[in-house]
Amino acid sequence: MATIMAWLADLHVDTALELAGVFFAALSGGLAGVRKSFDVFGVLVLAWVTGLGGGVVRDLLIGATPPVGIANWRFVTTALAAGVVIFFLHPSVERMRRTVIVLDAWGLGFFVLLGTMKGLAVDAGLLASVMVGVLTGIGGGILRDILVGEVPLVLADRQLYAIPAFVGAAVTAALWSSGLLVLWTQVLVVLLVSGIRLLSLRRGWVVPAPGSGWSGRWGVRGRMGR
Repeated sequence: MATIMAWLADLHVDTALELAGVFFAALSGGLAGVRKSFDVFGVLVLAWVTGLGGGVVRDLLIGATPPVGIANWRFVTTALAAGVVIFFLHPSVERMRRTVIVLDAWGLGFFVLLGTMKGLAVDAGLLASVMVGVLTGIGGGILRDILVGEVPLVLADRQLYAIPAFVGAAVTAALWSSGLLVLWTQVLVVLLVSGIRLLSLRRGWVVPAPGSGWSGRWGVRGRMGR
């Protein structure tokens, strides 16, 4: 117990937030593996890839090597722990789709914020930091979908996924530039990104499709949980 308390006391706020993001995202990856009837190894791999894939992409982009996704035991352990939790305690098949989507939305919010902040911390510039934040947010999900044999969500189905990531990254960069990027505004960014994502699913908002003309503008279709 004393070791655990010392470990928690040593955590910075940013690290704690990133660990939470890893856990949320890894849960969604593990659930995707369960839905595909993967064995325990497959579920753990998907949890690790989803939880840390975006961070690996981020670190490679900003030159932070080796990436924390393979070098930091806290992050690796957190992702694998999420996979173990999901493997043994996953919800019923009927509820999995909605649970995966909700967890993925929260993971998206965490990673967009933290990825943008990492870019800003190394003076990558506002535009580059926004791009790093977006790729951090969507990277793990893209790798997850590829591994389970699906077209990445960000490239298909006309759902709002990359757009909330871009909005969150841009707001984070703007807050930093204005000197207003503090803990409570960071929380608001996470709520903004995840909120837009979940609201768009709830309301059935979609983005334009090629060749659809004006009739294909930001429209409405099937809602979350269908």
